[in-house]
Amino acid sequence: MRYSQLVNPHNASSTSRVRTIFEYLVIIIGIAPMALMVNWVLLPHAFVGGGLTGICSVIYYVTGGLFPALFPEYGGAIPVWLTTLLFNIILLLIAGLTVGWRFCIRTMVGVLAITFWYRVIPILPQPIISDPWVGAIIGGFVFGLSLGCVLAANGSSGGTDIVAMIVNHYHNISLGNIMLVCDVMIIASAFFLPLPEGMLEEGANPTYLQIKRVLYGVAMTISYTVAVDWLMARLHRSVHFLIYSSKYDEIATAINTTVNRGVTVLDGTGWYSKKPVKVISVLVRKPESSLVFSLIHDIDPNALVSIADVGGVFGSGFDKIKVK
Repeated sequence: MRYSQLVNPHNASSTSRVRTIFEYLVIIIGIAPMALMVNWVLLPHAFVGGGLTGICSVIYYVTGGLFPALFPEYGGAIPVWLTTLLFNIILLLIAGLTVGWRFCIRTMVGVLAITFWYRVIPILPQPIISDPWVGAIIGGFVFGLSLGCVLAANGSSGGTDIVAMIVNHYHNISLGNIMLVCDVMIIASAFFLPLPEGMLEEGANPTYLQIKRVLYGVAMTISYTVAVDWLMARLHRSVHFLIYSSKYDEIATAINTTVNRGVTVLDGTGWYSKKPVKVISVLVRKPESSLVFSLIHDIDPNALVSIADVGGVFGSGFDKIKVK
């Protein structure tokens, strides 16, 4: 199946089902690196990141040794997978009653997937990246790429995404601003947590070490934000084709049927020849552009083709129009 059929199924019900299955697989598998970075980098380094993961990690640090009988494999601390599941269930129930249950179904898949991966991936006693600054940057970047894959599949890992959606439902506040405020508050809470042994430095001022801990969380959050934006920009890039050819009808039909994209044929006049011409206008995703070029070359190698990068395309077959 071509990429174009997955991203733009139009009204084909069978293709739509395949696309839905594909998106659910991306959510389930694509969310695994997030759990890897949490259990192999964030928790071993005792970082506090943003979002619900940050809240759950704070609970994990604070409750260490309090419940040895219940959670012996986690050193007596309440595990992240359990708090993630419980918090998300509460938030999803609230969201279902306010925003609507349709939003919750796909989010629940992401919640169950991240809970599963948190549970099966062991927490390492020592981080796989020993340097905390490098760990924060690389860990955050991989975390962001994973989250970007989930978002590209119209999924969500839950947490502050749900909170932002609920608040935005009642107040005209940007989702990004809501999540930013949540992240700042969560990361800042690291300043008031006891320092783990791994962060203690002989002769160092405790306040300085606490500030460093907060900065690790800031670095990780910035890194994953950059990664999400970079991936989403790559996946959502589109191009605008203007095609001048005497075989416009064949090219337009080929693009319409093979690439599954809408085509507009414009009337024009060649000012040098003073003859009427037909101009094909079509918008496609960046990965689909090579297929369009191939079709044009096969039908009319002498066609004049102009392409332009488009920052965003909203509407049928592309991104949904959102008002923030």
